[in-house]
Amino acid sequence: MTTTTASRTAVPDLSAVRRAGIWLVRGRAGTARWERPALLGLLAITAVLYLWDLSSSGWANSFYSAAVQAGATNWEAFFYGSSDAANSITVDKPPASLWLMSLSVRVFGLSSFAILLPEAIMGVVTVALVYVIIRRHFSAGAALLGGLALAITPVAALMFRFNNPDALLVLVLTLSVYFTTRAVETGKLRWLLWAGVMIGFGFLTKQLQAFLILPVLAGVYMWMAPVGWWKRTWQLIASLGAVIVSAGWWVAIVELVPAAMRPYIGGSQTNSFLELTFGYNGLGRLTGNETGSVGGGGGGTGGNWGSTGILRLFEGEIGGQITWLFPAALVVMVAGFALLWRLPRTSPKRAVLALFVGWLLVTALAFSFMAGIFHAYYTVALAPPLAATVAIGAGLLWSQRSQPWARIVLATTILLTAMWAYALLTLAADWMPWLKWAVLAVSVAAAVMILLPKRGRLLTIATLAVTLVGAWAAPAAYSLETVSTAHTGSIVTAGPPVSGSNGGPGGGGGMPGGGAGGRPGQGGPGGGQPPTGTTGGTTTGTRTGGMGGGMGGLLGGGTASAAVVSLLSANANSYTWVAAAVGSNNASIYQLGSGHPVMAVGGFNGSDPSPTLAEFKAYVKAGKIHYFVGSGSLGQSSGGSSASSAIAAWVAATFTATTVGGTTVYDLTS
Repeated sequence: MTTTTASRTAVPDLSAVRRAGIWLVRGRAGTARWERPALLGLLAITAVLYLWDLSSSGWANSFYSAAVQAGATNWEAFFYGSSDAANSITVDKPPASLWLMSLSVRVFGLSSFAILLPEAIMGVVTVALVYVIIRRHFSAGAALLGGLALAITPVAALMFRFNNPDALLVLVLTLSVYFTTRAVETGKLRWLLWAGVMIGFGFLTKQLQAFLILPVLAGVYMWMAPVGWWKRTWQLIASLGAVIVSAGWWVAIVELVPAAMRPYIGGSQTNSFLELTFGYNGLGRLTGNETGSVGGGGGGTGGNWGSTGILRLFEGEIGGQITWLFPAALVVMVAGFALLWRLPRTSPKRAVLALFVGWLLVTALAFSFMAGIFHAYYTVALAPPLAATVAIGAGLLWSQRSQPWARIVLATTILLTAMWAYALLTLAADWMPWLKWAVLAVSVAAAVMILLPKRGRLLTIATLAVTLVGAWAAPAAYSLETVSTAHTGSIVTAGPPVSGSNGGPGGGGGMPGGGAGGRPGQGGPGGGQPPTGTTGGTTTGTRTGGMGGGMGGLLGGGTASAAVVSLLSANANSYTWVAAAVGSNNASIYQLGSGHPVMAVGGFNGSDPSPTLAEFKAYVKAGKIHYFVGSGSLGQSSGGSSASSAIAAWVAATFTATTVGGTTVYDLTS
């Protein structure tokens, strides 16, 4: 029998495709038809919020953008996180966050959008993770509220659109909570190992800050895992091994490779990553004893970085970054534990709440009392646990709304949140002055509606809507202000300018004493003068990270003039570095402008002994450096090397200064 061509042609089975489409839109069986569309809508809103006009911030933090550029063109710079493709010195952090951005640039080419795209994607994924973690054991409404609360947190809207390492840190910490939740549910080692891997990767992102959550993860698992205590113990030991391996492989390579065969470790005084880990980026952040720190530490009081204490996170510009829902969290976390307390020891519900509350409290206390360098944007690490704690606690209270005590607690929480929003909005007195009154009015109405004992479906929906508007109108407005404003420099904040800020956008606060322009008694290039030949500072619609005084060039960056870029680009391939400049931010603007390596003398603060004067002279003698750019400034550092000062003085005494596009330049080959 002859088989026709038509009969041999297989008819495609579209049932699997159809089932997948239904699952994507409606979710798993048994869920409400509105849940999956609501989730997709939440993620779409988050993506728009974080991706909208993403390139408006330009190079954002040019310190990291220059390292991304270097990593996208040189694999050695990629691996070590070097500031330049010629591998003179690394950034003062491990390179994990740079890896993702460099890969994006390798795919899409060098641009602001390509650098910042991974950050925005990580923000959307983190919001989805918060939803997933909550939804495993709580209602869809609570999960959606948790994701939305995170998405509109002002500091999250800032840092998921910026190229600092914090975005990746927040993502991996949230993943560690997800994997620990799965471990508590099942008692299986593999989930705990994955949690350890995430913490290890967090270390390669921002070093010891990733370890703040470790006691919380270990404590919750030891308390609640559904296996015997001996098995819990060795599983935790194994997961600690996963932390060490996932973080230690890179550290081992860096420490074992001879110093002459790799770039200098930025932020250290001895070219050691271990010193950087336990000193400048480690215990020094807690004690304030940070050798080479710009501005110096506070010697136990916070010093130039704001006063320490239990109220630190609620003061000045810091409060508006993160604390809008903090009073609510303190109330509902107690209520949540009270409602869950009678559950069995192994209850995953209580474990999820304990994980988020522990993360929130431990990190908040560390930030409150750390006496070293502290910036307001660090608080993005509090955003997921704060959002989840409020969502879970409020959801549990809402489920008990038939009880008078639950309605009273909810109404009280709404009013506390409104009063705190009023206080924060008062600090930004000139920005939307009507909003604080609107928040108060709507929240009072919400509290009254909550207290009503009888309600139909329409009143319930109206109560929820009014409550959400009252609680989230202010942080949402702050977030919209944040995404509609460009942010550049090393120190950035979300929302409008507020009174009581310490530094902050545009160098509003500055450093005390007015002497931050350089070390006392210094002259010459890089010593005591603000940057010249660059555009920077505060402009309309732009928030920069300059700290005032002479530190604008050290912390702020800017844009190199066209004349300087043309000068550096001429015959650039004949040199290892087309120029050298004091401080990584000063060097970065010329490197990003020209597209060629520029040596960052002294690293970020200009206080690292890289290179030494003898090494710099040898580079010049070998014809490896074409120009020395004399713009820039040094901050008053706590200890640290004076090599950059010696180099600047030697250049000024040995070579002739010329002015190009308003910038002082020395031709080191003349």
